[in-house]
Parts: sequence; C-alpha cells; structure tokens
Amino acid sequence: MSKVGKKPIRLPDGVRVEVHADQVVVHGPHGTLTCPYEPEYVTVVVENGEVRVERKGERAPFRARHGLYRALIANMVQGVTQKWQKELEIQGLGYRARLEGKALLMELGYSHPIRFEIPPGIELEVPDPARIVVRGIDRRLVGQVAANIRAFRPPEPYRGTGIRYRGEAIVRKAGKLGAKG
Repeated sequence: MSKVGKKPIRLPDGVRVEVHADQVVVHGPHGTLTCPYEPEYVTVVVENGEVRVERKGERAPFRARHGLYRALIANMVQGVTQKWQKELEIQGLGYRARLEGKALLMELGYSHPIRFEIPPGIELEVPDPARIVVRGIDRRLVGQVAANIRAFRPPEPYRGTGIRYRGEAIVRKAGKLGAKG
C-alpha cells in the first residue's frame, strides 16, 4: 500500500470537500479549488471530517494514481486554509523590483525594465526592492509564477547575480585564473 495514499486527509474547520463524477471540489476560507481525477483508478471518500483515497486495483497505474490524487487533494485543502508562498531574492548591483498596479516591474541589468503581469489567483508582495513574495491558494500556480519570474534572470554561477529562491544555494565557479600577461 502506498505510504502517501493510505494517509487520510483531515479537514480543518471551515473546509468542505465535494466529490462529483470526475472531479473533487474543495471550498475553504480563502477560496475554491477544483481538481479532475480518474474514477476508473481511484475512489475518493469523504466521511467523519476526513478524506480518503482508495484505489480500485493493484497494478502500476492504480498504485501511481493513488498517491498522486491523495497529494493533490491534500495540497488543495492546505491551500484554501493557509495560502502557499514562495519567496524570491534578487541579487545584483542595480537589480530591483517594484509593484505598479497589477504588474511587477523589475530592473535586472537589461536596457529596459521588465514588466510581468500578475495572473489571476496570485498575490505578489515586494517588501523591499530585493525580495518578491508570491502567494496563492493553488500550489502549482504559485510555483509556476515563481519559476516564470526567476527565468527573467536566473542566478549566474560566476558572480552569483540574478533571481533565486530564498535559501537556494548557487554553486559558484572560479573565473579565469592564472592568466599571464
């Protein structure tokens, strides 16, 4: 039995889960999330304040989807109760970010500032010009938006400048050594 799949998901106060023909809907204090699932592989059961995912067979496709759907539903439950968050750090001389209406403006060493439109369902916060906080109820969307922002100037291995996740370790490379003149 899957270690992840067999754990029941406890529903906190204020969270409601509905199972329809081929989708699971989670309602909570921060919003509503929907996830499709494959009823031919698993059954989603909601009772006694918890959600259980049960598989219908023992072959590999059944086992694979068992843990997957349990993890997706658990992520939705956590997202509607306490939002997901990713923090980005900007390092580099003159590199900075600021919010301007519904867009994030970043100066990252290019000849022009980069304008990033904030997608619906995402909240961006810039507590200081060198930090960006991405928040939302959908874990996948939060991670994708953070990755899209990071892709504008990924960390560079020689000087360490660029946009990185908070706590991300950048393996630094040595520059040219031993040049004789």
